[in-house]
Amino acid sequence: MAELNGRPVSLDELQTLALTNYGHFTSLRVDEGRVRGLSLHLDRLARDCRALFGTDLDTERVRELIRRMAPAHGSITIRVTVFDPTTDLGHPDHATDPRILVTHRSAATLPLPPLRVQSSLYVRDAPNVKSVGLFGLLHHRRAAQLNGFDDALFVDGGERISEGGTWNIGFFDGDQVIWPDADCLVGVTMRLLQEAHEHRGAPVSLRDLASMEAAFATNAAIGVRAITRIDDREMPGDHPIIDILRKEYMDVAGDSV
Repeated sequence: MAELNGRPVSLDELQTLALTNYGHFTSLRVDEGRVRGLSLHLDRLARDCRALFGTDLDTERVRELIRRMAPAHGSITIRVTVFDPTTDLGHPDHATDPRILVTHRSAATLPLPPLRVQSSLYVRDAPNVKSVGLFGLLHHRRAAQLNGFDDALFVDGGERISEGGTWNIGFFDGDQVIWPDADCLVGVTMRLLQEAHEHRGAPVSLRDLASMEAAFATNAAIGVRAITRIDDREMPGDHPIIDILRKEYMDVAGDSV
């Protein structure tokens, strides 16, 4: 099911999104009619709308459209995509009237199995914007999977770790949770965990992995997911910090849609 501004979306409108690939989105998980960090998701949409289209987004309207698709019971993952169906490749400066596309998919049963990731040299375009432009991350994810890993972990030219394609990464050094200080998209789940658990930000390179006791991935769809391998570095999937962070995240009450 897909709705654009609360009505069925047309093939031509979806074709524009597919061919121009210009827009932004957020994905959120609805559990029993509530969303963890809903205000943060809405703030992200408003911020990115101003960055890409130079206009303000009606976040109350977004919330209404989410409510139309969210069940009162059970769990579902909803994606809100903001794009202008009139976007033209030759004149993207004319794209000033964004619309709200709401779609959904089934929600995964948590917790998910651990991830094994391969480091890849890559920095996303406009990393502070959750863009619909997914070519780079899918290209690196595919390469990692062809090499027997589950996903790619992005690093810069100095081997400093930033993020995964659709998730943030955190570490535990035996004393504190560490979030990499790098150019990346700061996710909603990451922000909620930062509020719930003592942490510090610091540059983390591949060379620093030897001093880390655990690593984990976070996003709204997966919650907290253990990472058990980064390149040839094995890490435990059952470290106590993983369960602690999962519990802290699940204890976030969430907002009613």
